[in-house]
Amino acid sequence: MSKQDLTVSAIDRQNILNNPYALQEIEKAAHIRGIPFEGKTVVLKEQVAAFFEVNLRTVENYLSTHAEELAQNGYGVIRGKRLKEFKLRISENDVPETDFGNIAKAPQLGLFDFRAFLNMAMLMTESEPARLLRQAMLDIVIDTINQRTGGGTKYINQRDEDFVISYFQEENYRKEFTDALRDCVDMGNLKYALYTNKIYISIFKENAQEYRKILKLSKTEKVRETFYSEILDLISSYEYGFGEEIRAAFEKKGDKLSSWEVDALFGAFESMPLWKPMIEKARNKMASRDLAFRDALHHQLEEYVTPVQREDFERFLGAKSKELAERLEEAKDVMKRLKERE
Repeated sequence: MSKQDLTVSAIDRQNILNNPYALQEIEKAAHIRGIPFEGKTVVLKEQVAAFFEVNLRTVENYLSTHAEELAQNGYGVIRGKRLKEFKLRISENDVPETDFGNIAKAPQLGLFDFRAFLNMAMLMTESEPARLLRQAMLDIVIDTINQRTGGGTKYINQRDEDFVISYFQEENYRKEFTDALRDCVDMGNLKYALYTNKIYISIFKENAQEYRKILKLSKTEKVRETFYSEILDLISSYEYGFGEEIRAAFEKKGDKLSSWEVDALFGAFESMPLWKPMIEKARNKMASRDLAFRDALHHQLEEYVTPVQREDFERFLGAKSKELAERLEEAKDVMKRLKERE
């Protein structure tokens, strides 16, 4: 992750707040002294203002202008029974009343959990402590991802437990596709790269060379080895489906197809309504994950970028994620069965 301006980008803020592994390390480093309540450590507005060296009005202004975002990330107002319970927690923990003023008669209180506290740090432009905390957060996020991926994210897609099966299934479908091009299309070897790129452009608006440039792949690195399983599955569907269309048109004509005929065939094929929801989902996954994990922005897919959800951080960084070598060892029998289908 490059040094994004967290005060500006809601997506960059949410990508940090949705990453449980980075949050764990940030919490260790921040040493925020809060009040234990309902299984969390919480702080009051007055404590937030003191930490960030701003006045209470500044905190309240941010609560007003970013109400939905802060509520989504752990800020909440307590009343009634919960408020009584909180006041009890304060007395048990000997929290000085100077930390939060006189709350004995307060009918309600706003509480920040750790995520909401960090969210506030990402928003405050006038606080030097907030700026320093943002800087530390970005560094910790980079370190955490690198540590959990062994120092690089180019092949983070391969840590997904679905990757191996999708990769080898796609190989099988690709062979059927290239065989259809070989047997049914009257063109030279250029046709393989040409129609592969047409599929890529149809799905994620980039040809292989453009994709290589964005991910900084060398000439020896294979594009498909960097695709997420959902992208591989959609490419498989395209390759198998279009290969069948080519064969059907070839049999109907009784002769090999010209490039013009194949182009027209592909135009009709990619326009089928059934692709739309799958393409939208694939574009969202590629654009959002590559920005969060690889610090790679697909400019053609910028409108599809959304925050990466917690389950994706667990999927690619958590206990279930593994190096490809481990996946291959576990998947030997599965791959053997797939190969036998060829």
